[in-house]
Amino acid sequence: MYSSAISRAATALLVGAGIVSAVIDFDIDNADSIKNAAATIAYDMMTYYKGNLTGGIPGVLPGPPPNPSWGYYWWESGAMWGTLIDYWHYTNDTTYNDVASAGIQWQVGENQDMMPSNWSQSMGNDDQAFWGMTAMLAAEYNFQNPPPKSPGWLALAQAVFNTQAVRPDMSTCGGGLRWQVYPYLTGYDYKNSIANGCFFNIGARLARYTGNDTYTQHAEKTWNWITNVGLMDHNYNIYDGAHIESNCTDINKVQFSYNMAVWLLGAANMYNYTNGSTIWKERTDGLLNTTLNLFFPDNIAYEIACETKLTCTTDMYSFKAYLTRWLASTTKMAPYTYDLIMPRLRTSALAAAKQCNGGSNQRTCGLSWSKGTAWDGTQGVGQQMAAMSAIFVNLLPLKDVKPPVTNATGGTSTGNNNAGSASVSNPEALKPVKEADKVGAGILTTIVLVGATGMFGWMSI
Repeated sequence: MYSSAISRAATALLVGAGIVSAVIDFDIDNADSIKNAAATIAYDMMTYYKGNLTGGIPGVLPGPPPNPSWGYYWWESGAMWGTLIDYWHYTNDTTYNDVASAGIQWQVGENQDMMPSNWSQSMGNDDQAFWGMTAMLAAEYNFQNPPPKSPGWLALAQAVFNTQAVRPDMSTCGGGLRWQVYPYLTGYDYKNSIANGCFFNIGARLARYTGNDTYTQHAEKTWNWITNVGLMDHNYNIYDGAHIESNCTDINKVQFSYNMAVWLLGAANMYNYTNGSTIWKERTDGLLNTTLNLFFPDNIAYEIACETKLTCTTDMYSFKAYLTRWLASTTKMAPYTYDLIMPRLRTSALAAAKQCNGGSNQRTCGLSWSKGTAWDGTQGVGQQMAAMSAIFVNLLPLKDVKPPVTNATGGTSTGNNNAGSASVSNPEALKPVKEADKVGAGILTTIVLVGATGMFGWMSI
């Protein structure tokens, strides 16, 4: 299954151009060299995936913790498939296409809404939305279509959007999605930027893909909410979230790169959809400038909330994957941003490769790209995903990477405006889940929600 990746990995190790002094050795100005380096990292990342083996669960990485302790939450599996779809689109390497397609389809859920009942005990709006954004990407790239009787990629993205469009709670904080889907879940009393940002992102992209202005209206409403409630300030800083008990006034001011990136790509899609409107250019520019100023010290991507002392959770180790991918995608939606974005992606790729020199294979990737070849001792799917993404997006200057398509420009994915209509709103109607599935808490954007204390409490000032 991974034969072509092994071949590329071997090539990368034997024929590296010597530009980067590390085992992941590549010439950033040579397309084949970039492809070989990315293939090596992708191969190592996929050694964590056991869903295609006997006894494994298709579509999901091992986990959630504490079984095993280093395991992954459900959302990150969806994010990984999205990264591999981007990897295919940039490199034309089809090695993982079949396993990605099958894995996503296995997790669509009984009601084809990206809410499988086995994960109902940890279902966040952001968790569901990461799978929805992966489906949206598959539609935008004309990724291989699912089997005839399975829902199309577009329909899956629409299902996620439709189920979430009815969830904003107007009785608290003036609206906005709660972090968690069901009332019994820890975090249901919290409204955060990532859940609302993912919904905004999907809505903006559906508007562009379908030309249906209803999606635009939801996207604009979500934008207005986050700015009015203060989770995005006038300088385009985006903060983590706040509790409904305080009417969302106890804002936790920790900042994560993926929050900035998910809103930026959504804004860039709105800019594109509105044919370069002044308001969406202003918003795209504001988000981009803040993103580059905050998260690219010395022009190298840096996770400011946790990278300094490596206090990152498993989730956070993956955030730079979405930062680099969505910045690259922004250049396709708002081409004028290219000259600002690509120099940072270039230096980040060179730095990321230097961190891929650890572990027993001496090419395992760490998170601390700014530390050069001094491997930081961390390893996992997130670190591999982030380094791989930073590297393959640098194919943009070297080859014709096609922009996302729409219904009007060659999109072939089958949609369904009523997708998600069978979704279960009453969690008691869900079938019982296994005990092992009851552990987890969605995307851990905040370690301790009550009072916004704990690991990141000191940043909530």
